[in-house]
This record gives sequence, structure tokens and C-alpha cells, in this order.
Amino acid sequence: MSAEQDLKTISDLDEAERFRFLVEQSTDMISRHTPTLEWTFLDVSPAVERMLGYTVNEMIGTAGYDLFHPEDADNLIKRSDSVRYRKGMYTNVYRYKHKNGHYIWLETTSRTLRDDSGKPIEVICVSRDVTEQTLAQQATRRLARVVEASSDMIMFCNHKTMQLTYMNEATYITLGTEKENPVVFYLEQMFDPKTFASLVQDALSHAATHGTWYGSIQMQLPSGRDRTAEIREVIAHRNLNDDMQVEYYSIIGRDITLRRKAEDEMKRNQLEMAHIARLLSVGEMASGLAHEINQPLAAILNYCRGSLRRIDEGRISKVDEIAKSMELITKQAKRAAEIVKRMRSFVKKTEYQRMEFSLNESCHEIAAFLKQESLDHNTSFEYELENGDLPLVADKIQIEQVLLNLIRNAIEAYNDCEKSSRPVIISTRKAKDYIYISVADHANGISAEVLEKLFEPFYTSKSTGLGMGLSISRTIIEAHGGQLWAESDGKTGTQFYIKIPAKG
Repeated sequence: MSAEQDLKTISDLDEAERFRFLVEQSTDMISRHTPTLEWTFLDVSPAVERMLGYTVNEMIGTAGYDLFHPEDADNLIKRSDSVRYRKGMYTNVYRYKHKNGHYIWLETTSRTLRDDSGKPIEVICVSRDVTEQTLAQQATRRLARVVEASSDMIMFCNHKTMQLTYMNEATYITLGTEKENPVVFYLEQMFDPKTFASLVQDALSHAATHGTWYGSIQMQLPSGRDRTAEIREVIAHRNLNDDMQVEYYSIIGRDITLRRKAEDEMKRNQLEMAHIARLLSVGEMASGLAHEINQPLAAILNYCRGSLRRIDEGRISKVDEIAKSMELITKQAKRAAEIVKRMRSFVKKTEYQRMEFSLNESCHEIAAFLKQESLDHNTSFEYELENGDLPLVADKIQIEQVLLNLIRNAIEAYNDCEKSSRPVIISTRKAKDYIYISVADHANGISAEVLEKLFEPFYTSKSTGLGMGLSISRTIIEAHGGQLWAESDGKTGTQFYIKIPAKG
């Protein structure tokens, strides 16, 4: 039957039949009920079967009150938040029992019909299934509660104006403002101009293209706020129209004040421990250092005595004849001064100083620092260094401390070894963005059992050791974003390896 024929058929019906036809064809459930508490069904449209699973005959005479969810049965009496009243009609959203036993959400608008004396006769209701809509709203409310309670900073930012249209509680706390007295914030206010123009704009562009951006950009908080925060994630949300343009951004940040303070405290403790370890190292090398300093001092003394004796014997009568002796004395004095300078630099208490320096040069300097100890143990240094200076960006003093610990360990590894060849091999190489350093010996090696405990604090295989050198060394390298480990077959020597980012 065509649409025109349908309209002609409907127009041929009388008014009562037309209303009946509309009720039967409606997708909403239309029902009549007694005005009593039982809310008994007097009549109901066929939509009840699609909506609740019951036939019309099954519903007529049924107490409608019994099908309410226990928590929603008295919504109208209690005037719950789900009930709205307007011009004599009540609209209620509630859960109602399906024939299969589960509950669905209904939105019902009802009106009470009364006789001339005002006595209620019946209640007319129009109900629709709003389960999907209600569950979506509940999920949105739950998500909103999670967002509001999150310890992370969550902000919504307008794509065009860069105005922050929403900030959760954590954001207000970090910014030092109150939700009750809102202040209009724009995204560019939260960063210094250079950072916003480069890093932040790049992050927004990346999110607009790929949907999300992850990273870390430090924020510039309002003056007087002794806090540190950064944004970690940007999510681009598109409209649902055909153009699918970015509508707004979700920006997730984090207040890292406590973490930064903990890191600073850890760094201070690490520097203190490293300084103590250097002092202990110098204490252990005291005899070797004394011997190394005594050599130039003894040479100076001999040159002075020899010059005086020659003057007394008359073999030197002019000032220029003593110039050679003065040159030799000056050379030995500089040598002694360099030894003292090197030692003072090593034990000096310093703050963390990130700088660029030549790693190969540091390897030679530390080897020179341990020259006397190497001679005492009849060991020799061999170098397999990367060509060039091999620049490294790190704390020079701390890296040299690690090198000293590893090279001293390699020297002392020969204490209980009968081998005549006693090399300490120092190697460096660069691969991509990392620098690799190794210090190896050809002594007796380390057993697998000892190797497992080697980096544990206070564990040592030396009779006079404290067991802190390797533990502190690993802490230093890890603080630089690197790794320190050891390998040994327990028979032919040990190799210590360092992997560290070249740019710090």
C-alpha cells in the first residue's frame, strides 16, 4: 500500500479510531493505570511487547508498582532528582523490570485525569526506553568524577582561542586559584613564550595529526607559586561533522614538585656519598701518593744541594751558569704541583656539574693518577680508545670517580695472581647516541656467585674494603641514564662495562 493510500485510509477513520490507530502504531508505550498505589495497568499499547516483553493481555490487570526497581519505586512520592514537574505533568526516569528478569530504564511522562469533583479517575502515561541514553550519561558522570578526583592536572582547551574551558581540582590547586572564583586562563599563559612557540605548538600539531602526543614540557606557573609542573599528554578531539576538524584538546599535566624535591634530595645524598667514596679512595692510595709526591720533592732537594755545592766549590761564578739547575728544579716543582692539583680536584666536594669533556683524555688522566699504584703492582696500562677526543656530556668528576674505581679494581685483581703479564686494558667506543667504556684485566676472574653480589652495598672481596665503591659507581652511572655491569668467566679475567648516553 502506498503512502497516499495510507493517508486516505487514516482520513476515512473517525476521530476515536484515528487516536486508536496512532496509539497502536506509536513506538512509545502508552498506558492507563489506576490512581492507587498499585498503579494497576488498565490498558497498554502494543509497544509494551517490544519494550518489556509482555503481551498486552499479560499486562492488563498487572500491578505496575511491583515491576519497579526497589530503589526507584517511590521516586514520585519522594520527589527524587529524577522527577520533573511541569504544568500538571510528571516526568520520571526509573528502572523497570523486563519479562526476562533484567531492568531497563524508562522515561515516563504521566498526567492524572480527574472527575468534576477533582477525584482521580486514572493515570495516563507515555513511556520510552532510555536505557542506552541513561547508561551513557552514567558513564559520563562516572568519568567526570574520575577526572575531577584525578591527582593529574586535566584541562580542556579551545582549538581556536587556546582558552582553557575546563580545569579539574588538581589544576586549580597547582595554579593557586579557586574554582569558586574562576579566572580565565589561556594555554600560552602557562609557558614562557619561546617554549609555547616551539615545543607546545609542535605538541598540538602532532596531536592534531596523529590524535595524541606524549612527552614532557615544563610549565611556567603564576609568580609566587613554589611548585613545578609539566604537561605529559595532549589529545585532539574532532567534531562529528563531515570536515572532522579538531574541536578541542584535552591536556594532561602533572605537578612534579614532590618528585623534583625527592630527586634533588637524592642527588645531594648521592653527591655526599660520592665525595666520601673519593676521600676513602685517596686514603687507600695514601702511600702511593706520598711516594709519587716524594719523587719530585727529592729531585728538587738534590738539585738544590748540588747547585749549592758547586757554588761553594767555585765551579759556578755567574748567575747564568745556574740557569740549567733552576729549569730542572722548576720542572720538578710543577710536577709536584700537578700531582697535588690532581688530588685536590678529585677529592673536592662539588655540586652536580654537567659539562662536555674529552672521555679519552679523562682515561689518560686517571691512569696517570694511578701510575704509582700500577708500578707497585707491576701492572701496565693498555689503551684501545676511539679516535679523536670522544666528547661526553656528563659530570666530569663523577665519571672520573667511576673510572678510578674500576681501574683500581683491575690493578688490585692481580694481587693473588702469578701471571707475569699484567695488563689493564681501557677501551672506549661510540655507537649511535651511546658511549661504551670497558676496563678489563687478565687476572683470575670472579666467580659467578661473587659476580651476583658485586654491586650490592657493603659487599666486598677485599680484606680492607668497605664494599661501597662499585655500589656508588653504579648509582652514578644510572643517574646519568646509563648502565654499569661486569662479566667474567672466573678464570681468565674480568671486564667492567659502562654504557652511557653521549649527550648526558
